[in-house]
Amino acid sequence: MDPDRTLRAKLLQLECHFTWALNRDDIDLNDVLNRLQEQIKLYFGKKEGLAKTYSPLAYVQFLLGFHEEAHNNLMTSVKLLMECHQDEFHKTLIVTYGNLAWINYHKKNYKECESYLKKLQKINETLLTEWSSVPEVLGEKGWTFLKFSQKYYNRAKECFRKALEIEPEEGEWNAGYAIALYRTEFENSSLDNSPTIKQLKRAIATNPEDDVLKVLLSMRLIVYKKYQEAESLVEKALEGSPDHPHVMRYVAKFFRNQGSVDRSIPLLKRALENSPDSSFIHHQLALCYKFKKIQLLQEQSNHAKGAKVQQIRDQCIYHLEKATSLTASFISAMSDLALLYGENRDMSRAEELFQLAFKAAREKNDNLHVVNLCYAEFQLYCHRCESSAIKYFMECLKIKPNLLTGKKSANILKKIADKRIQRNSNDVEAYGILGFLHKVNGEKDQAIECYEKALSYEDNDEFLSNLSELRMSSQ
Repeated sequence: MDPDRTLRAKLLQLECHFTWALNRDDIDLNDVLNRLQEQIKLYFGKKEGLAKTYSPLAYVQFLLGFHEEAHNNLMTSVKLLMECHQDEFHKTLIVTYGNLAWINYHKKNYKECESYLKKLQKINETLLTEWSSVPEVLGEKGWTFLKFSQKYYNRAKECFRKALEIEPEEGEWNAGYAIALYRTEFENSSLDNSPTIKQLKRAIATNPEDDVLKVLLSMRLIVYKKYQEAESLVEKALEGSPDHPHVMRYVAKFFRNQGSVDRSIPLLKRALENSPDSSFIHHQLALCYKFKKIQLLQEQSNHAKGAKVQQIRDQCIYHLEKATSLTASFISAMSDLALLYGENRDMSRAEELFQLAFKAAREKNDNLHVVNLCYAEFQLYCHRCESSAIKYFMECLKIKPNLLTGKKSANILKKIADKRIQRNSNDVEAYGILGFLHKVNGEKDQAIECYEKALSYEDNDEFLSNLSELRMSSQ
């Protein structure tokens, strides 16, 4: 058998970044690179945390073509882990040795590759289980999935869940599981039955110094209108970690969600001083200025206000341009930016960016509902083309009916339909919109009634098809 093929077969059995099915198309490599480099600053002096960050960093560098830097960072990871455990065959080295074996294989250093496979075999002899069931491996895998792509969040959740089955009291796995739940589970249950809140509280109990977890819990408590408890957690987090960039970011988001953007902006600006290349912070600042712009527009009209609105809009555009330049696939930021170009009457630039956002969203199967909503608003408010806007609001609602984007689309569609019926009680399209809204909500009888009313005024193949579908499902 071809020795190269034999070696590759062995490598495919390893547990490391090269074997975890990380699809390059799902990952914004430069964004992940920036975030991992930022994390290294946060872990300064914490050897184990640093070691576990250098390993995924090396994988990203390898994908970007920086093979020597990747190899050097893996060697740094090995050095730090051996300093922590005084053992070159400790189980925490499984992932790093696996990455080193793969990198040497790609560099055609087959002898070096074999040496790491032998080290892994020695580690294997000390274990009572497969590599894939070692909590440390599951943990590294879970953090990788959380960091690399939104598409991998459910896989991260499963990794941390398995690690907790083996080590239920381990703080790191509890924290990872809490964050994974926070990103994947949405509150459809009571406060007492919320799996996310239960796990966040457990994670805080096992990680009492982790102020990021406290802010995440506060943001989820707001869903249940537990404002006092949420505010108390935010104050504790700020007191405990006033300069921690992640704490500042999440606290700023908390204040923005509460409508207190004047408290958010200074925090985000401070965070930006420490992390100038953070697309997340730039996007959060843009959202704050967007909120301020909306507030100002709701006030009484005057000339001075118009100049102020433009000034705020320019700040918003600046931060969105920074966010999209730092993270090329930042679809929601691209969509917001395109809409602002439309507000500035730069229609060709807006249309160009929207088409890029649609293309990226379809290719990645991600955030298509966001692009549809922004494009619908662009058609409605900038182009004054209501019929085109209706189409894209409907698309948004079909994709994510239960998210804020879907609910916003539904509210606007309802207003459009009601306004049309007020002007003309025989408006066919208005009854079609109402039929569509009832259909999405599962209100079959009301949907049938609306479609029948629309068809009584005018034949329409689409409405007839919807009506037939609803009648069939009601039988």
